[in-house]
Amino acid sequence: MTTMIEAEGLSKAFRIAKRRPGLLGGIRSIVDPEVRTVAAVQDLTLQVQQGEMIGLVGPNGAGKSTTIKMLTGILMPSAGRLRVAGLLPIRQRRELAGCIGVVFGQRTQLWWDLPLRDSLQLLRHLYRVPEQRHQQNLNHLRKMLDLDEFIDTPVRQLSLGQRMRGDLVAALLHEPALLYLDEPTIGLDVVAKARIREFLLSLNAERGTTVLITTHDMDDIETLCPRMLIVDHGRKLYDGTVDAIRERFGGQRILVAVLEPSEVATLAKLPRDEAGLPVLTDLPADVYVQKLEGPRLELRFGGAAPPAHELVAWLGARYRLRDVTFMEPEIEDVIRRIYEKNLLLAEDNIAV
Repeated sequence: MTTMIEAEGLSKAFRIAKRRPGLLGGIRSIVDPEVRTVAAVQDLTLQVQQGEMIGLVGPNGAGKSTTIKMLTGILMPSAGRLRVAGLLPIRQRRELAGCIGVVFGQRTQLWWDLPLRDSLQLLRHLYRVPEQRHQQNLNHLRKMLDLDEFIDTPVRQLSLGQRMRGDLVAALLHEPALLYLDEPTIGLDVVAKARIREFLLSLNAERGTTVLITTHDMDDIETLCPRMLIVDHGRKLYDGTVDAIRERFGGQRILVAVLEPSEVATLAKLPRDEAGLPVLTDLPADVYVQKLEGPRLELRFGGAAPPAHELVAWLGARYRLRDVTFMEPEIEDVIRRIYEKNLLLAEDNIAV
């Protein structure tokens, strides 16, 4: 499998000048400023294989955008080694531009006063895409993103969702192997977000395009990215699957069991606790009754409880079940909990 991104010890620091207090009347000197160094990215090691979809997550100022800019060749790293698509981003920026596509949610590469069609035609010349290949790609992307209703409309008159679809086409017309998306669904409504996510999943499945997404929208991560990278203050805190981090740091889960109607009478005969909930005998460790409404029984269980399938078997041996589902903790709540309690730092960084 081809390695699309290979970073080792990648760091980026910025020098920021701050004026010193002057000698006369508090005038601040601009001749001899105080200079301090701020580390935006620190010792980042990362490997991304062809066809992966990865979410880059972190609070504002965590180093996400700086990382993207180094990966695209916009910024030169202060330290470390970096290859993208087998190329050195700074030294081989022109060659790299033909291998990558970039979409920034709050910026556009389309011409404001031109119809969308004309912007896409200009980009064909910038990327030197042959006419036939350009037309084939445009026809395919127009169909996937349903552009026909506004392709002749000036970009300034497009809605945010329409412009984002146009930007995606602009980034993909030259068939890049690697697509960077920086907040691709910011400000979009639910319908527009769903359309963008569906398109990205299809793109990855059909063309094997590698996708790296930075976002604050955890629904993007859950829908699109099996793998997640968490950064904070420029450091990598976690690199692994979404499911693994939810299981480890998600707190307690909920088992929702719908019992056969005949079992409701059986539950009604059980003694109740102070909250009015039925007291089930010999409950496994770290398992608690959370709610009972008619035939619907909810059990809350944590990390010390038996595996989910054993808990279902335990319940099924005592009551006749019509349906069983599990309610997973929201990944947004998991990430918030990690930051609030510094859980990953306390765990000595569990990156894999």
